[in-house]
Amino acid sequence: MPPMRPLAFGLLVCSTALVTGSAWIAVDPGHRLAAATRAGSVPSRLRNTPEVVRPAAASSAAVSFAELVNRWNGDVLWAPASAGTDIITRFGDEVRAVFGPIPDIDCGDSAAKIIPLEIDGNIVDLKPNPGIAGRPLQFEHRDAAGRVVKWSTQIARCDKPSLAGNVTYCGMNSRVSREVIGNVEWTALCRKSSPHQEIDPEPYWQRDNPTFARLGVIGFNRQSGEIVFFDGSKDRSHFDWRRAFTPPGGRSYHDESGRREAAGLYDPTFQIQCSACHDNKSPYVISPHMGQARIGYEGGATGESASAFSLGDYIPKMPHEERLPFRVIGSAYTTAYATDLARAQTLQDPSGTCTECHTLTTQVTGQRLAADAAGRDPVITAPSWSDTVSVRAELRKLREIDAHRTDWARRSGQGKIHPWMVPRDGGKVGAGGHQIDEDDWRQLSNCIWEAGGAECNYRPLYTACPPPAKPSGGDGSRPTDLHIAILSSTADDGGADRVLRLNWRYLNDYGGIPQRDDVRFNIAIRSVAIPQSRKPPEEEEYPAVAEARDDGFVAIAGNVGSAGGLMTIRNLSYVGHRRFTEPAPATTPREFRADLPAMCGQRYLARILPKRFCFDQTGIQYAERGELVFADVECN
Repeated sequence: MPPMRPLAFGLLVCSTALVTGSAWIAVDPGHRLAAATRAGSVPSRLRNTPEVVRPAAASSAAVSFAELVNRWNGDVLWAPASAGTDIITRFGDEVRAVFGPIPDIDCGDSAAKIIPLEIDGNIVDLKPNPGIAGRPLQFEHRDAAGRVVKWSTQIARCDKPSLAGNVTYCGMNSRVSREVIGNVEWTALCRKSSPHQEIDPEPYWQRDNPTFARLGVIGFNRQSGEIVFFDGSKDRSHFDWRRAFTPPGGRSYHDESGRREAAGLYDPTFQIQCSACHDNKSPYVISPHMGQARIGYEGGATGESASAFSLGDYIPKMPHEERLPFRVIGSAYTTAYATDLARAQTLQDPSGTCTECHTLTTQVTGQRLAADAAGRDPVITAPSWSDTVSVRAELRKLREIDAHRTDWARRSGQGKIHPWMVPRDGGKVGAGGHQIDEDDWRQLSNCIWEAGGAECNYRPLYTACPPPAKPSGGDGSRPTDLHIAILSSTADDGGADRVLRLNWRYLNDYGGIPQRDDVRFNIAIRSVAIPQSRKPPEEEEYPAVAEARDDGFVAIAGNVGSAGGLMTIRNLSYVGHRRFTEPAPATTPREFRADLPAMCGQRYLARILPKRFCFDQTGIQYAERGELVFADVECN
C-alpha cells in the first residue's frame, strides 16, 4: 500500500474532498468543535469488506484512501434492499426496511373471518342437503334467527355483489385476516373466485375447502400513511390456506428457503393495480360486499341482520382526512404505475354532500364506488371523446355488477340497502334514505372524472417521500451527541498519522417503527492546511451538498469512491449493523461511527448528509443541508 503522506499532500494541493460512508454529522457550522486528542490505539477494524474496484482514473492516493476507509468501515457501508436483484425478493427487502418485520400470511388462522354471502336478506352457504337422497351439495338459505328458509341449486344474484369487477360477483367463503404490529396493520384477503366469475354448487365453494384463487396483502402504517400491496402470482391456478405463506423477501436477508419460496409465490409483474382502488388514505375499501356491520344492513350495525351475519367491526374505522400523508412503497410497483400515481387526485364535493365524511379520488373510489354507493350513473357535462369512451367503459362494468344484485336489495321501503350511501344519513339506508340530488351528483361526477374546475379543490392524492432531518414535510429526526476524536495510529493503519473518528447518535423514528431501516448517511470531507489564524471555517469552505450526494459517484472500494471530484463515502449504517443483517429494534438513538485516516497539520471539514431510500418512483431523498463539522489535526 502506498504511504499515507503522499495521499495527504494530494489532498492539500488538489483540495480533494474525502467522503466516508453514508454518514452525516451534525454541528453548528459557526461553532468551533475542539478535536479531542486521545492516547491509545484505535480498536480493531471490521473485516469481510467488499470487493475493491479501481477505476482507471483513480490516483494511487485515492485508491489508498478508499481501501483504508473501506477496510475500517466496510461492513456497515451498505444500502438497504440491495442483497439481490430478483423483483419479489428485493420488493420484500424494501418493505421490511420501511414497515419492519412482515408477518406470515395466514388465512387459515382461527382469527380469520369468513366473508358472508347474502341473498334476499338471508345468509347462504354451500352444504350437503340432508333432505335429498345422496345429500347433494346445494345452497342453504338461513334467516337472521338461524332458520332454514330454503335450498337452491344455483345462484345468479346476491344482495351485495363484489365491486372489484374481475372476480366472482357473488362468491362465498373467502377469508380476510388482520394482524396489527405497532403502527402497522397487515390485511390479507384469500379470495375464492372462478374464471367465469359465477358460482356453482361445487366442493371448491365450501367453507372448509382451503383452496382459493386470489391472494392479496396490504400493509399500512397508520401514523405515516405509507401503504404497500402485494398479490399472489397469476401463474398459479390456486392457493391453499392450510399453510401460512412466507412474506416477500422471506423473513430476513438470510432466510434463503423463504426467499426462494416467496419468489415463486407472488406476482412480479404487479398485474393488479391495487392502488387504483385502495386509494382513500386507508388500507380498506369498505363496501357492502365485505360484510361490515356498519354498512348495508337493515337496522344498521346493531340490527338483527348485522348481528347474525356480519363481520362486525373486524375491519376498524380509520380517519380518511384529505390532508393526511399517503405514499405507496415498492420501487418496482411504483415504477410500473408511476404515471397513474402522479396523476391521481383527491377532490371535494362541491355540494358538500359526500366528502365531509369520505375521501374521494379521481380513481376507483370516485369513478366506481361513489357511483355505486349513490346509485347513480357516471356522467360528464361536456365530455371529450376520450371522456365518453372512459365513462362508457365504467358504465358497462357498473351494469354488470348491478345485473348480479337482487331485486330485494333495490326494493323500496323498509330494509332497502341499495343505494348504500345516502345524503346526511350515510350508511343508514332505511325507509327515509334518498338518492343524492341529480344536480349535486352531476357536479360531483364532473369532479370525479377530472372535468371540474376550482370548485373541486383538486390536490395530489399521494404525498412526497419525506426527507430526513426536515421539521416541516420531513421526518424531523436529527443526529445528536456529535463529537470527533483524534486517535493515535498503529502499524495497522496504513501510514496514517492519526485516525479521525466521527461519532453521533440518531434514531430513524419516522412512522414509529422500531426496526425501520431506510436511512443511511453520506460523508464528504475536504482536507486543507490548518490556517495560521485557527479561525473556524465559513460554511462555503465545507464540501457542498452536491458533493455529498450520490450523483456521479464512482466506486473505488465498495461504497468508497469519488463524486463531483471529491472522495465520497456513502451508505453508512449504525455501529454493528453489518451488511445484510436485520436491524435490532430501537426506540432510543443508535450509535453511528466513521473512522478516517488523517495527517498532521491538516484541517478536515465534513458535510454529513442523511438520505432516505424512498423505495418509490422518486428514488432517494436527501436532507436539505446536512450537518457540518471540522477538526484540526495538530500532532505537536
